Amino acid sequence: MLTLRRKEDFGEAFRTTVSHTKMHKTLQVPAPGSLGPVTPEEARLLEKLDLTRLPRHVAVIMDGNGRWAQKRHLPRIAGHRSGTQSARTTIETCARLKIEALTLYAFSVENWRRPKAEIDFLMQLLREYLRKEMPLIQKNEIRMRFLGRIGELPSGVQKDVREAMEKTAGNQGMVLCVALNYGGRAEIVDAMNAILEERNGHGPAERISEEQLARYLYTEGLPDPDLLIRTSGEMRVSNFLLWQIAYAEIFVTETLWPDFNRARLLEALLEFQKRERRYGGIREGEAALEKPARAAGH
Repeated sequence: MLTLRRKEDFGEAFRTTVSHTKMHKTLQVPAPGSLGPVTPEEARLLEKLDLTRLPRHVAVIMDGNGRWAQKRHLPRIAGHRSGTQSARTTIETCARLKIEALTLYAFSVENWRRPKAEIDFLMQLLREYLRKEMPLIQKNEIRMRFLGRIGELPSGVQKDVREAMEKTAGNQGMVLCVALNYGGRAEIVDAMNAILEERNGHGPAERISEEQLARYLYTEGLPDPDLLIRTSGEMRVSNFLLWQIAYAEIFVTETLWPDFNRARLLEALLEFQKRERRYGGIREGEAALEKPARAAGH
C-alpha cells in the first residue's frame, strides 16, 4: 500500500509548488550586502566567497543535537530545541544568498525507534516551528515542500504541513524542503511502486529509465544537491537522498548542529568552491598528458 508518495496525496499545494519550481530557472546573484550585519569572521569568509558560483541545491544532515545536550548535562530535547536556531540561521542565509533549494533532514523513517517521549517532542517542536517561523519564511519568499511519507505522521502534523505548503506555494524565492519521515530507500521504493501503479498492466513492459524514475521522486522538479553538509563529524549519509546525491560534494564538520552558525555555513560554501566537479570525467587537458598504455611484452 502506498501511503503518501503520489503527488495527488499532497493535493493542489504540491502541484503548484512543483510548477513554480520548474519555472524558477534564472540564475540570481545575491547583492554583497544581502546578509545584513556580519561579524568580522563572517566578513572575512564573504570576501573569499564567489557569489556567482554558489551551489544551486544544498542538503544538510542536521546531526549532533543529543551530544550537544549531553556535553552540557541537559536532556536531549534541549539539544533539539537549540538546533532550531541553527535551522533558522541556515534557512535565512541560504535564502538571502539566492540558493535555489535547501533540504534539511528533520526526521527519518528510522527515527521511530527512538523513545516515544522524544518523538512526541520532535513532532510538537516541528508544529511550533512552522507557526513561529512562518513570518520569516514569507518575508524571504520561501516555498516549502516536505519530502517523505507524510501520510504516516500524526494528523495534526499532516495538517500543518499542508497548510505551510499552501501558504507558501505562490512565493518566488528559495525552495525549502523538509525531509520528514524520510528514507532514501523508501523514496526509491515509493517511486517504483508509483510507476507500476500508473502502468497497471497497460502497454508494453518498457524498461524504466533514470529520467522516468526521477520524475516520481519526492524531489521532482528540483536540481540534485550540489553540496551535502553533515554536522557532528559522522562519516555516513544515513539513508538521505541516496539517488539525488550521486555527484554531490560532501562536507563533514565536527561542529554539532546547535553550534552550526552562519560562519560555519560560509566555510562549507567556500570548501565547495574549491572542489573540481568532473562527474566521472577527467580534468581538461589531462588526457593529453597521459602516456599511452603499452601492450604486454613491449
